Amino acid sequence: MSAVLKPAQDYVVADLTLADWGRKEIKIAETEMPGLMAIREEFAKSQPLKGARITGSLHMTIQTAVLVETLEALGAEVRWASCNIFSTQDHAAAALVAKGTPVFAYKGETLKDYWDYTHRIFEFGPKGAKGEGPNMILDDGGDATLLMHLGKRAEKDISVIANPGSEEERELFAAIKAKLAADPTWYSRKSAEIIGVTEETTTGVLRLKEMSAKGSLMFRAINVNDSVTKSKFDNLYGCRESLVDSIKRATDVMIAGKVAVVAGYGDVGKGSAQALRALSAQVWVTEIDPINALQAAMEGFKVVTMEYAADKCDIFVSATGNKNVIRYEHMAAMKDEAIVCNIGHFDN
Repeated sequence: MSAVLKPAQDYVVADLTLADWGRKEIKIAETEMPGLMAIREEFAKSQPLKGARITGSLHMTIQTAVLVETLEALGAEVRWASCNIFSTQDHAAAALVAKGTPVFAYKGETLKDYWDYTHRIFEFGPKGAKGEGPNMILDDGGDATLLMHLGKRAEKDISVIANPGSEEERELFAAIKAKLAADPTWYSRKSAEIIGVTEETTTGVLRLKEMSAKGSLMFRAINVNDSVTKSKFDNLYGCRESLVDSIKRATDVMIAGKVAVVAGYGDVGKGSAQALRALSAQVWVTEIDPINALQAAMEGFKVVTMEYAADKCDIFVSATGNKNVIRYEHMAAMKDEAIVCNIGHFDN
């Protein structure tokens, strides 16, 4: 597809004509998000976020649009990109752009575009101007935070991006090299006024904790993921809603009668297993933690190993956040047309 982008435009979206559709769904979502709407009503007059320049890297969905417009209603200046190349709802992105928010996202982005857009959400002003970068990052998975840290390190030592270990790292490192070639101090300047980051998901929190332990974290961080209203609600109930919806949107298969295995029985895995069982799938669980495994058994799920499940299941759901849970040898043993999916982020 060809994303909409003209030289004078401070946005990239798939199709601006989707804006009206997006606005209608945003209005529906506002009735489903009374907490944010109450915040708007209470604080819009006092403008507590006036002066905030927020770089947002979070799934560009209808619900995110309500968040973005709440931040703006409270006085913030916002620039936004998606934290995932496949999760953007194009009508949501178009609706925000139509109201004047700089959004850089379309469903099915290339990795090259993804890292280009992640750079562009830091560009609040021209080179050398006061406030040319953000003073806050709203992150989901840690990519925006990673970009600032890695880019600033590369300004001093280009060898840190010399040996990419994956396709994503190849694109990320190439993007940083290109930016440094054009502007050798870009990362230092754009990160100079960042007060802190809020992190939405488990993987991003783990990245932040690793940097904090090493003493390399450049600014303060708020762990949103571990707040009870996030981890105990979104991780469990939100994933319970989104898993089967995503599988059906992607494949249009009937879930009933399928044998599904959920790898990991934390909050995300619990919601995923419940959702699949609710649609009459036979659900198995793999789990290395004995307490979680016992919980799964007590809920009536069959606890197995991935080696056992590989040639028997129709649907495979990785809910651990870890690599090497479903490996090549498992995929080689799978049925033709087996569905393999990941819910959540990842540690690599």
